[in-house]
Amino acid sequence: MKLVPVGLSVMAGLCAVPLILTVSGVGASTSVNTTAGLKKAKWSSGITATYSTGSVRMQSNGLPNHSRPRYYAVPDTGVRVPTASTAHVAKDPTRVQNYDFSIPTTPTYTSTTTDAPLGSIGLMISGSVLFNPYEGDGSTVAMSNNFFLTRGKTKVWFVDTCSGHPTPSPSGQYHYHGIPNCVVAETDTKTGPSHIIGVAFDGFPIYGKRDINGKVVKVSHLDACNGITSATPEFPDGIYHYVLPGTTDKTSSIRCFHGTVDSSLIQQMPPMGGPPLSR
Repeated sequence: MKLVPVGLSVMAGLCAVPLILTVSGVGASTSVNTTAGLKKAKWSSGITATYSTGSVRMQSNGLPNHSRPRYYAVPDTGVRVPTASTAHVAKDPTRVQNYDFSIPTTPTYTSTTTDAPLGSIGLMISGSVLFNPYEGDGSTVAMSNNFFLTRGKTKVWFVDTCSGHPTPSPSGQYHYHGIPNCVVAETDTKTGPSHIIGVAFDGFPIYGKRDINGKVVKVSHLDACNGITSATPEFPDGIYHYVLPGTTDKTSSIRCFHGTVDSSLIQQMPPMGGPPLSR
């Protein structure tokens, strides 16, 4: 096992934690060109994709192309893992980001794996980013820790119905911790195959929970990174890809990369916690 210092830090509350990516395993590597398949994806009009030899530059303002709630339950200042008693209602703090990612279009699959840390680990077709399953402590699963507060008679959720939420102000970085059903609804039918809904920073595509025949992919068939090699609509000859299976446990999002990843792509997780809603 090899520990690779990345030179970034993960912000959790008021504490900065050095980011260490764990790489394990040995073996040969293989690569594939994903350009044609990625061009078939339904990328948001808010994303600018510029293809060149071996990579694609993707620029986005980070705002998802779907609706969001007017209010979210957000952590109190300094809270890493909020609950209903350590959170407050705030107006949607989502803010414009300045994403500029150069993602490989010849991703290299290796038998080694690299931990997917806190912070952005992939770009989704909506224009927003994907996070791993965990909250600021690196162990509590966001989807299983979902809760709501009330504002009048309205329920205000920590994680919205699209499996996403913004980090509190001032960062306001909207991101997903699981399958964004509102995005999938625009790309897939209820019984058909899943189509590309994003690309991980190692270059391998991200899909919903159905295989090319429209059957639900069993979590037990996925590897430790939520990956599988099989045919997809965009890659009928088969490709290694990640699956977001719609679970609420640690398998809800990508936990590791099975491809070579440039650590400079990974943005640190912004600080959690913020001021309560002005009344």
